[in-house]
Parts: sequence; C-alpha cells; structure tokens
Amino acid sequence: MLQAVAVRLLRRTLAGAELPRHIGVVMDGNRRWARGQGMADPNIGHRYGARHVAELLGWCRALGIGHVTVYVASIDNLRKRDPDEIGHLMTVLEEVVAHELMQPGNPWRLHLAGHLDALPDCTAHALKLARGGTRDRAGAHVTIAVGYDGRIEIVDAVRALLDAEAGADPVELAGRITEADIASHLPSAGQPPCDLVIRTSGEQRLSGFLLWQSAHSELFFCDAYWPAFRELDLLRILRTYAVRAARRDRS
Repeated sequence: MLQAVAVRLLRRTLAGAELPRHIGVVMDGNRRWARGQGMADPNIGHRYGARHVAELLGWCRALGIGHVTVYVASIDNLRKRDPDEIGHLMTVLEEVVAHELMQPGNPWRLHLAGHLDALPDCTAHALKLARGGTRDRAGAHVTIAVGYDGRIEIVDAVRALLDAEAGADPVELAGRITEADIASHLPSAGQPPCDLVIRTSGEQRLSGFLLWQSAHSELFFCDAYWPAFRELDLLRILRTYAVRAARRDRS
C-alpha cells in the first residue's frame, strides 16, 4: 500500500521533468536472487529475470522513454560460465523474451547487439525472427545485448567503416573520419545516446556495456537483484537523474 502511494507521488513529481531518452540496464543478480528465495536450481532466476524485462518496458513506455537496452550476456559469459547455466539462459531468451516481443499488441521493436554467431543456432534464429517480426513497429525500441562486448563492438564498427571506404587513400581517410562516421556503423545507429545506465545487484562496474554510447551517461548502481528491482526503484533513480540533468543544464 505504501509502495503504491510512493509510486503515484513520484510519477507526479516526474511530470514535466527531464527524463532520459535511452536507458541501458545491466540486469545482474538473477542467480543470487534465486538462491535467496530458496530455489534449488539458481538458474531458474534467469527465467524470472527475463519476465521482469516486460515489466521494465511497461514502466518505461508509461513514462515516454522510447529506447531501452538490456545487457543479457557478454561474450566472456558465454565462454566461461557453466554450460548448464548458459543453456538455461538461451532457452529463456527463446521462450520468454523473443516470444513475448512477437505477441500482437506489443509495441516494442527489437534490435540486437552482439555476436549472434556465439549463440546456439536455435537461439540466434529465434532472436532474428523476433527482430524481423517487429521491424515495422515505431516509437519504442528495445535492444538485447547478448554475446556482447563494447570494445569489440567499436572495433567491428571501424572495420565496417573501412570496408565501406574500400579503395580510399588511407591517409586521406584517416584525416576525415569523424565520431559520427563510426557511430553510424554501430548497432545503435539512429538511436539517441544512452543517457542513463543502471546496474543492479550492487556491482559497480560497466563490464564493457555500451562503452561508446554511454560516454556521457549518468550511472546508477542499485543494490537490488534484478528480479527484485521495482518500479519504485526506477522512479527514484529517474528523480535523481532529473535533478542532475537540471544542475548540468545550469552549469
């Protein structure tokens, strides 16, 4: 009851405030949350975490935030984590995330970031199918970062730029390449920069997430594990973001 009242008050407080156009979320702590709930298999936490993405998107949609990027797994995660955990996570991506986004009435258009060739074929196929099936949607964009590394993403963008400029004089090309040229070859091309990055579970590092896009982001580290992250937590973060944005605009 008190939480519902606090949510309503914070929504009113944020009316007219400057909010981020693009939020990035490192969804950390699924397995630790599951252990805390007494679950025999902590990998089940990934399923709860995946379902929680739909709630996050609903909160953002209601606030008019039209771009959300969620960090599912890095390339290192896929290589080094226990195969059973990765297998469970991939199944969740197929059965929960991709399936949910394909449902009629879901407003979110899916974008993908990362190396899909690092995923099982069935998972990559499901994600590509969902991307294609949501391509005609406009106004709400969600990017799933999986098999992802921000440094590799920048290297890939530079390589794509060089491929597009094949035949150009190297010295002349080096002299005219701009930030915008590189940004246009990132998976996030056409989207606004990431204004706000949130990481759950108390960890305070970016882990290679959106290194280019978050160059000027506000960073927030939340102690709650991802499945326990509440709308109230998001609204409190946005309230602080609005205060910081107003102060930045005055300086």
